[in-house]
Amino acid sequence: MPYSDRPLTYPTSQKVDVVDDYHGTTVSDHYRWLEDPDSDETKAWVEAQNQVTFQYLNEIPVREKIKQRLTQLWDYEKYSIPFKEGNRYFYFKNDGLQNQSVLYTLTSLDAEPRLLLDPNKLSEDGTVALSGISICEDGNLMAYGLSSSGSDWQEWKLRDVETGEDRPDCLKWIKFSGADWTHDNQGFFYSRYDEPNEKTKFEDANYFQKLFYHRIGTLQEEDILIYDRPDRKEWGFSGGVSEDGKYLIISVWQGTDPKNQIFYKDLTNPDAEVIELINEFEASYSFIDNDGSVFWFRTDLEAPRGRVIAIDISNPSRDNWQEIIPQAEEVLEGVGLLNDRFVADYLKDAHTQIKIFDLNGAYVREVELPGIGSAGGFGGKRHDRETFYSYTSFTTPATIYRYDMVSGESTLFRQPNVDLNPDDYETKQIFYSSKDGTKVPMFITHKKGLQLDGNNPTYLYGYGGFNVSLTPSFSVSQLVWMELGGVLAIANLRGGGEYGEDWHQAGTKLKKQNVFDDFIGAAEWLIANGYTSPAKLAIAGGSNGGLLVGACMAQRPDLFAAALPAVGVMDMLRFHKFTIGWAWCSEYGSADNPEEFEVLYAYSPLHNLKSGTAYPATMITTADRDDRVVPAHSFKFAAALQAAQAGSEPVLIRIETKAGHGAGKPTAKIIEEAADKWAFLVRTLDVS
Repeated sequence: MPYSDRPLTYPTSQKVDVVDDYHGTTVSDHYRWLEDPDSDETKAWVEAQNQVTFQYLNEIPVREKIKQRLTQLWDYEKYSIPFKEGNRYFYFKNDGLQNQSVLYTLTSLDAEPRLLLDPNKLSEDGTVALSGISICEDGNLMAYGLSSSGSDWQEWKLRDVETGEDRPDCLKWIKFSGADWTHDNQGFFYSRYDEPNEKTKFEDANYFQKLFYHRIGTLQEEDILIYDRPDRKEWGFSGGVSEDGKYLIISVWQGTDPKNQIFYKDLTNPDAEVIELINEFEASYSFIDNDGSVFWFRTDLEAPRGRVIAIDISNPSRDNWQEIIPQAEEVLEGVGLLNDRFVADYLKDAHTQIKIFDLNGAYVREVELPGIGSAGGFGGKRHDRETFYSYTSFTTPATIYRYDMVSGESTLFRQPNVDLNPDDYETKQIFYSSKDGTKVPMFITHKKGLQLDGNNPTYLYGYGGFNVSLTPSFSVSQLVWMELGGVLAIANLRGGGEYGEDWHQAGTKLKKQNVFDDFIGAAEWLIANGYTSPAKLAIAGGSNGGLLVGACMAQRPDLFAAALPAVGVMDMLRFHKFTIGWAWCSEYGSADNPEEFEVLYAYSPLHNLKSGTAYPATMITTADRDDRVVPAHSFKFAAALQAAQAGSEPVLIRIETKAGHGAGKPTAKIIEEAADKWAFLVRTLDVS
């Protein structure tokens, strides 16, 4: 009998007697030992679990065929949005199956592009990724960050754009930071942490970020400390230089809450102090640009869907703040300044609208997009008359357009060639009622001619957190699922940013259960309307979405046939004790707070599995070097779920090696994981 049809024998997961007291409630943590990823016991457990998982997956006959189709479809040219610094354009291109995209530069749009940096040559297996770039004002120097094996830790280097040669500069222990140059082209601002313990750098909490200035040609030890707060260990700093080069704008963040503070420093005065312009965490402020002493911001202060205000730093009292673009019905995601016009990026029912306003806030026009989808880009400088944007939908690969800011005309710049006929598929957006009556949108995409007989294999995906919006986007992986006859459903749950900060807050802390109710409501709607049935329904999500899947399968194991939680936050009582997990307390709350503990304990996936329950077929995915959501979450959840499972469905954990939370993952690893995911669902949901 095929291995995949035999009862599985799981590796032994030793139970240890660890008990914690939370405000008088005792909680066992039987698999605490799995929190140490470098112990011999954990390494042996990982190897044994992978052996069971990959033996199971490799014996699914259709897996190789799915992998071949994924590889075939993935092999098309992919372009990023070009941008300009000095007299040069820069853009990324992937020939198709390259593990990492390659950076090119050219002197005009008609010129022959020249390769500037190929990350594929930095490692044999593609696990060293380019994590950020910053070009100086004259376009001649590039600072660039590298990440190894998916880690959040970055090492930044310096390259001469003209020669393609690296300078000796090397900056380490950078995390959650970009780089921004002073306009004399002599150096850049960046943020870093103190050097961590080498043995525990992938698990230890990250505190006390500092903002530095690096002058080219000097050692990192000589970098100038611009700002730090030893009295505020959770504060982080993002430094950006205004377009006129006169100001350093410092965004002060604390955790993942979008609320931030704004400080600034006058760069024309070497002795200038850092000035606290906005010194409360009361709202989000995003610096747009300035006109002399007048600073423009996108903010949600007294406007949960966003607006544009002006603050004159020579007279900064709130009474003098001016509203330039008022709040609209749609969510204002971001604002740029081009051709002396504000280019405003709005979200309407989870798809993009782009509107243009003059500097007084008067409406000029709306950018006509190719359809209902997602558009991004519109970067550039204040007096630029051209810009570029990308447009995508569930059946449209990312296509690059050039936009003329004067005429309002879009022209095709780069269009990928994919083996896809969009007319074979249809997308609709529906609105369903959640448990408390809230209307929630959901996109549904599938082949045309679908029979609503309740018998369609359906992949329901969600996230629902951190103000993140799920908008239409093209995915080769999802296309293969639909080619197999599957339905793709994307639910826009509370906790996301689809309807502004009120929508986000409605799915946080004590209200987190709303998110799970929204996801369960999506599943029930799909079943009630004939798309699928519990025997044909799979749920999936990653990171915060992994938590979503874990919580929902624990609460309603009867509703789903399969569950695919990826790099999920599964232990809601201890998440804040690792790496950057403390920053999520603004989203989830903390077990250190008695009231928040009660809510966290009530839905924490790890703590709500019940022995003797028939759970859906589950494939947990994580990576050994995930230092965002440490793999211990998935390890402990897998051990507990295997012990609790009373049904006949498999409980597998797929642990990627030399990989992290997802950013920078090589194409080869992405294809392998997608093939395993769809093969698992083909068998579980009996896809013909």
